[in-house]
Amino acid sequence: MTYEIRLAREAEYEAVGELTVDAYSHDGFVRGDYALTLRAAADRAAKAELWVVADESGLLGTVTYCPPGSVYREIARDDEGEFRMLGVAGRARGLGVGTALTERCIARTRELGQRRIVMSSAEYMTTAHRLYERLGFTRLPERDWSPIPGINLYAFTLEL
Repeated sequence: MTYEIRLAREAEYEAVGELTVDAYSHDGFVRGDYALTLRAAADRAAKAELWVVADESGLLGTVTYCPPGSVYREIARDDEGEFRMLGVAGRARGLGVGTALTERCIARTRELGQRRIVMSSAEYMTTAHRLYERLGFTRLPERDWSPIPGINLYAFTLEL
């Protein structure tokens, strides 16, 4: 499969937001007002780094990388990278897009000279957990948290 990984273009923000909502909705992972956050791609691009995977047919996936100073950081410390809201289009599942986006975040963390990368994933996102564990991430239970009652997020980390 031939694709490129790059920062999202302004003209793509709406499509990126919809892709993210669709990816999370596909598995029933959109709860409460979270769809508004997932759809807010322009805000993520302005306050973090909005990465996409695209091929000649269009967008295949997206992730938000949260460098130091980003309001989108949730659990990272100053010397850590963090990413959030990784979503893969239904037609691109199983093609390595999620892996490619995660590896881009790992590389970005190294580029910034940080010592580890962290992220949170809902306890029920077991397919994503397997992807992260395949890439060497381990659980970081002391940073598990809950943004709203009934939603428990597991923390993961990768030492670089």
